[in-house]
Amino acid sequence: MPKIKCILILSIILISISCKTTKTVTNVPKNTPKLNSKVIKYINTVIGKKVDRGECWDLANRALTMHNANWNGKYVFGKLVNPKKDVIYPGDIIQYKNVKTKYKVGNTTYTQQMKHHTAIVYKVISKGVYKVAEQNTGYSGRKVGIGDFSINTMTSGTVKFYRPVYK
Repeated sequence: MPKIKCILILSIILISISCKTTKTVTNVPKNTPKLNSKVIKYINTVIGKKVDRGECWDLANRALTMHNANWNGKYVFGKLVNPKKDVIYPGDIIQYKNVKTKYKVGNTTYTQQMKHHTAIVYKVISKGVYKVAEQNTGYSGRKVGIGDFSINTMTSGTVKFYRPVYK
């Protein structure tokens, strides 16, 4: 067999083996509720893209509606859960109201205000500290981005966490 043909066949075999053994890296723990996992799978398909009008609410709306979730179509996104008492999972939805945060990175202090905002927990870092999927923000504009949120940095306002549930 000619040398080039052997190299080509070997390359195809190696690529095939690599594709079969490579696992998708996920941030969803095994015990995550099924609907939450579906929400995160959807989020993974739209990171960097504009969902509907690009409003923050549109992301949660699309994620829940496409999976036939039970919610009120406004700002009650399922079952209310308490982040101080309950386990928070990726796929849970956060509704912010008049939230102000203040935090320091190095010698710089940052403040943030969210009068009325919706985000989806993308990854739980530790109790009260999350990576969130959101759009209509200063850092990602009207496209879905992954940002940080820590309950510990809140100086005012309220957040409600919702667990998506099936109809």
